[in-house]
Amino acid sequence: MIDLLKFDFCDIEIYEDYVVVMINEGVTVMPKHNTILINIVDTYFRHREFVYITHRVNSYAVDPSIYLETSKIKNLRVFVVVSKDYKAKANAEVEMLFFNKPFKIFDDFQDAKDWAEASIHA
Repeated sequence: MIDLLKFDFCDIEIYEDYVVVMINEGVTVMPKHNTILINIVDTYFRHREFVYITHRVNSYAVDPSIYLETSKIKNLRVFVVVSKDYKAKANAEVEMLFFNKPFKIFDDFQDAKDWAEASIHA
């Protein structure tokens, strides 16, 4: 891990080729939260592609319109959701409809990390 960033709504782990975001319990993720992601991209991934992994260990809501803005991040290669929870995965299936880049869903966190690292170097 390169860095760990803590915000009032989430923790973000920065790695060489990807970020892991863990949203706090009860938060509603909204388009205004994209400012944080854009700042991270500008700081850590300015000239290279990366994978965004959301590790859904807590229960929270997502305003699907956030994906319209997130899709505009040019060097975001793939958006990944990790959850063993059926409801979280079903929500991710709906969220996927609002995102115009590759979107993957995994049950296992390590599988998602391994896939993210391999996909960047493919």
